[in-house]
Amino acid sequence: MADDEAPNPFSNPLFAQFQKAMSAQGPLQWDVARQTALMAATQGVAEHNVDPARRISVENLARIVSMRVAEVTGRDSVESSVVEVVSRATWVQLTLDAWKPYFDALAAAIGRNDTDQKPEAADTEDPMMAMLGNVSKMIAPSMLGMSVGNLVGRFAVHTFGQYDLPLPREPHGKIVLVVGNVDTFADEWSIARDDMVIYSLAHEMVSHGVFSVPHLRHALSRLITEFAGGFRTDPGSISEGLSRIDVSSGDPMKMLDSLLSDPTVLLGASRSSAQDRVAPALDAAVAAIVGVIDRYVDAVTARILGDAARIAEAVRRQRVAQSADRVFVERLLGIDLTPERVALGRRFVDGVVERAGEAGLAQIVDRDGALPTPAEIEAPGLWLARLEL
Repeated sequence: MADDEAPNPFSNPLFAQFQKAMSAQGPLQWDVARQTALMAATQGVAEHNVDPARRISVENLARIVSMRVAEVTGRDSVESSVVEVVSRATWVQLTLDAWKPYFDALAAAIGRNDTDQKPEAADTEDPMMAMLGNVSKMIAPSMLGMSVGNLVGRFAVHTFGQYDLPLPREPHGKIVLVVGNVDTFADEWSIARDDMVIYSLAHEMVSHGVFSVPHLRHALSRLITEFAGGFRTDPGSISEGLSRIDVSSGDPMKMLDSLLSDPTVLLGASRSSAQDRVAPALDAAVAAIVGVIDRYVDAVTARILGDAARIAEAVRRQRVAQSADRVFVERLLGIDLTPERVALGRRFVDGVVERAGEAGLAQIVDRDGALPTPAEIEAPGLWLARLEL
């Protein structure tokens, strides 16, 4: 080393020990994620227990909705006893467990890319880039835990149940409803609270039925996991990402929130060509599944409420709102529910029903390998020809 060269602080054995301690829980610190999520969901305020009368009211409505869902979808009715009215904190616990495989795939990809770097490349790279890469590697587990927790906690503030986002969950025998959020949304949109509960229960029960089909659940989970595991680390993107953060407010909490809402900045995670290849198939599958669920929910709520179009419009506006947490999900898990993609799924479903009826529609869910390709989602006739319907 030349006399005028500064020593590399990351070669110090103390740094290596500190880094080892920081990553002791693996590539993603789930304890950090859980604590961050609970704090974001409750804002540090203890939640009150759900009013027993309200809980009983929801269970009674669930019996009605279950019967109508069975009539519309042709599947077995859901026992009202599996419907559980939960707090935001309980929703957080369930969701972190359910989404763990997806974020584990992301964390593993980032950790794997860190160790894949060739020694000779490390010797020749820019010292600043080397420093940023080492910092990223050190803080990645805790930062990713904080980011995942922040996402889940922020979702808990507004979510109605388990399937506001079409992410498959391994079956656990429960259909949950965050009735406090449902009632708040109903009040904001001047909707009768029980009507909003009926709509939310219909959406959760229909989604539960769709994602309970093993081959469909596994096919979509595989695509999401493949996308999440396709990130590549790029230390150079760290400095670029940091330069885009708005520091004009001077508010440290706002800047921290900006970092947590997009962990690709501090983690140096860049989208890869592998993700570009899987994204069209994932987009097509999600569009079709959302289209099927929406059609069934509309039919169920129409039988109970008569006209639920106003509720559906309000709920779907919220679903496609480009909030920071939804953008975060799109970047990390590839779920991009833009208005255009939702409309594409609806057109595909309408085209299938027009040509093959409700029996043809059921094949999207019931038939293994029937999720449409990117070409087929644009042209239902191609899908019908492939399935010989």
